[in-house]
Amino acid sequence: MAYDIGTTGVKTCLFHIESGVELIASAMEGYSLTVSPDGSAEQNPAEWWSAICNTTKQVLAQAGVDPKEVDGISFCSQMQGLVLVDKAGKPIRNAMSYMDQRAGEELKKGMANGVQIAGANIFKLIPSLMITGAVAASVKDPVWKYKWVEAHEPENFKRVFKWLDVKEYIICKMTDKCVMTQDSAFATLLYDIRDGHKCWSPKICKLLGVNTEHLPPIRKSTDQVGTLTEQAAKELGLAPGTAVFGGGGDASLIGVGAGSVGLGDTHIYSGTSGWVSTVVDHSIVDTSAMIAAVVGAQDGYYNYFAELETAGKCLEWVKDHLALDEIGIYLKKEHVAESKESVFTSLYDYMTDVIEKVPAGCGGVIFTPWLHGNRCPFEGPNARGMFFNISLETGKTELIRAVLEGVCHHLHWFIETQEKKVRTSDTIRFVGGGALSRVTCQILADCTGKTVEVTAQPQNVGSVGAAMTAAVGLGLLNDLQQAKSLIPAEKTYKPNPANRAVYDKSYEVYKQLYKSNKAHFDALNG
Repeated sequence: MAYDIGTTGVKTCLFHIESGVELIASAMEGYSLTVSPDGSAEQNPAEWWSAICNTTKQVLAQAGVDPKEVDGISFCSQMQGLVLVDKAGKPIRNAMSYMDQRAGEELKKGMANGVQIAGANIFKLIPSLMITGAVAASVKDPVWKYKWVEAHEPENFKRVFKWLDVKEYIICKMTDKCVMTQDSAFATLLYDIRDGHKCWSPKICKLLGVNTEHLPPIRKSTDQVGTLTEQAAKELGLAPGTAVFGGGGDASLIGVGAGSVGLGDTHIYSGTSGWVSTVVDHSIVDTSAMIAAVVGAQDGYYNYFAELETAGKCLEWVKDHLALDEIGIYLKKEHVAESKESVFTSLYDYMTDVIEKVPAGCGGVIFTPWLHGNRCPFEGPNARGMFFNISLETGKTELIRAVLEGVCHHLHWFIETQEKKVRTSDTIRFVGGGALSRVTCQILADCTGKTVEVTAQPQNVGSVGAAMTAAVGLGLLNDLQQAKSLIPAEKTYKPNPANRAVYDKSYEVYKQLYKSNKAHFDALNG
């Protein structure tokens, strides 16, 4: 049983793994994300648990499987959240999402002061890079959320027993044990990655003002971290004593689920967020571009990782505010996905089918996908989305296509930035909900000049990666490298040279838009 705990919902999948990866049943349930003008982004952990319990029962019912037949449980999860729990394992306050950016003052006091390089105090930057392989230089890094709670909610802070991430909280609910996997520990930027260490760093904790007693024991992604308690089993509909494995964060396991596990393999993910990740065998960091090699689920491997906060979320915004009739001007409205005559399974399918007829480049219109600020290759919490170069000839179809092109331009920028330090692969695995659209796949190939491969179920790769960790832990697989042979590509997209020429022109303009408008973004949103 694999749980993909995303930003807006959980997808629960039951797999059978033998000569391949067979999806037996799946179910999904959403939950809320509360985003406020002060930069806060919070979630209620009780909603995660409720969605997990509901979908587990749905999956078992669909599959007709006896709960005792479930050999193991694992997770793939959003990362860099902050879930502070008391000694009973109960959340002290709502979880702070990776999107939360209200801790600007804490960042300034803790890191962005004194003599600086790339926005970080040199006397904290250098030891951080040497010990953790990264540096807590972003307002969204979880240590500053931790410090924000300490400064603004002292009564809550006094009750803190352990600092957990999202899936670690679910593990605690299932097993009554507080642990953190190596990749989640790395994401706190307090983890000593050096050979012979692989533990919390007392030096970095002291530099950043973190109480080491708040940090839980560290485990591997493939380790069995506990078993289901009687109470958790009752709520989930599973059998008590079922093995629970550490699993990993989305940045670690989506590449595994994509079959992109070999040294030098690159994958691109487009879901709510988006990223480009390349497998490397040593720590690399580019502080100027906010890219670092993050600890992966495989021992000895890292993922050189560049993240975009809002990728698929931009298409959701377009659906809600451009494609749908928001102001109620029509006499009659009918959802295209609900029409009996419709051949489309969703409005997203209809939108991407329509924009396929729009010429590449959208008549010169460019969209910037920074709807919730930006982290890489520039740190810009005040950056926002915009349509640039609209003319009288511009219609909704051009605007919708420009959104997809803007996301792909930003992913291209990630590849270009990564290649200053590493070689990305010529063929890229593309996964996530965005990979379900053939139009998006072709735009990505044309923008990047890379051959794009898509797996059979690109929307389930997080769950597949989680299932792989359980399979290794159970002894069904030798290691996670076997994912490459178990997960083949189903579709391939080659770059169209004519479109590439158009995109190269708009891409050069795209890269200048933040620099040209930074002062305006700061004036409006600072």
